[in-house]
Amino acid sequence: MRGVPAWHRQRSVQHPSTVSAFRADPPSPTRGEGKGALHAIATLLLSILFLILPALAARAMDIQEVTSPKGITAWLVEDHSVPIVTIRFVFDGGSTQDPAGKEGLANLMTGLFDEGAGDFDSDAFQVKLDDAGAEMGFDAQRDGTYGSMRMLSEQKDAAFDLLTLAVNRPRFDQAPIDRIRAQILSGIIANERDPNAIAQRKWLRAIYGEHPYARPDEGTRQSIATITPDDIRAFYKASFARDGLHVAVVGDIDAATLKGKLDQVFGNLPQKQALAPVADTALKLGQQVEVNYDLPQTSLQLAFPGVQRNAPDFFAAVLMNEILGGGTFTSRLYDEVREKRGLAYGVDSNLVDHQHANALIVTTATRSDRAFETLGIVRKVVKDMAEQGPTEAELEATKKYMIGAYPINNLDSSSAIAATLVELQLDKLGIDYMQRRAALINAVTLDQVKAAAKKLLSAEPAIMIVGPALGGKG
Repeated sequence: MRGVPAWHRQRSVQHPSTVSAFRADPPSPTRGEGKGALHAIATLLLSILFLILPALAARAMDIQEVTSPKGITAWLVEDHSVPIVTIRFVFDGGSTQDPAGKEGLANLMTGLFDEGAGDFDSDAFQVKLDDAGAEMGFDAQRDGTYGSMRMLSEQKDAAFDLLTLAVNRPRFDQAPIDRIRAQILSGIIANERDPNAIAQRKWLRAIYGEHPYARPDEGTRQSIATITPDDIRAFYKASFARDGLHVAVVGDIDAATLKGKLDQVFGNLPQKQALAPVADTALKLGQQVEVNYDLPQTSLQLAFPGVQRNAPDFFAAVLMNEILGGGTFTSRLYDEVREKRGLAYGVDSNLVDHQHANALIVTTATRSDRAFETLGIVRKVVKDMAEQGPTEAELEATKKYMIGAYPINNLDSSSAIAATLVELQLDKLGIDYMQRRAALINAVTLDQVKAAAKKLLSAEPAIMIVGPALGGKG
């Protein structure tokens, strides 16, 4: 969707990003002594079912590394059962490359690639896309500029021709720039009155300080007004180059045909990107951020240290997080906050993986008159996990679930497969990662998970509270 701001974009290790939401008063779920047993039985049954899925997915999906004559590399999964081709790609950089005072530049640029390219103005290009039966989209995230196209295989020549124009000859005409800018500005103005959006901006500034991650991807009223066509062209020229490109293709296309399409779309781009350096940063923890509004719901968010994707204890941290709050209906946080006390509809924890920063985020929303109690329960569950870690039974059930759930969460459509393959490339995990993943998870010991819990959760977190002022100290 073009021109829609994203206040809390994040690459998530195991689950999609979670943003606190203000809801009506939560119900009080029935509290029965059999609840824990029912959850355990459900988890066991799902685990047994999921045991067979990774092997089936691995056998069914053959990932090929395809290199074109001009040296463009892509990962390809051929699937000729449906006449659809999906391509997903990313150029390194993203909104961290927005110059100071030009925040929102990457976001504005990505709204323009289907607004005219080559000899086709905006209207003509849109007609051509419709005629080709193709869907094309671009998106600026913090660490990369993403693009994708989904097309009918019988019309792939016409679709790839349009993608070639968009990637190589975007027009960036003034009229579409002004229209997309107006859409983005409308969203910025609306979010100036949204407590959650205001809170997220304050939160990002608090935990990231002066780092580019603290800046709003969509920019501000002031910055978005200063962006010129020359700014957009300069950003495009610096970002769209072959050394920062990662590509995945899924569907009704063979390797030989794909090689030609890769050269057609990407082979004439410059070889080297011209990106500004971005420093790694650590979250500024040990602070409490309060955004006071007279609301019936209070949103709570806690940030702890995270773990790098290539760290030796990565899977230990992922397993620990799943037990703490990643498992929607079986986690400790869900059990203590929702099941036992009925304090919230939902509560979760999420490992967030950016290129230059990492975090473990706990999020929930509760009735405002019980926010202090809820925060205390959350902190106690976290403290218990840090001090004692999980049990052997929790760990074994979680291993089975994580191994089995991977294909359901990541491989359930051609678009999902293409997105997963691109992320594996970005994380430098290797084309055989899916075959190795189960063994990596099974190799994790209970002591390693306990060590990860202590390492990440012993820190004093940053806490954000959105709602009426708490009746006590967090």
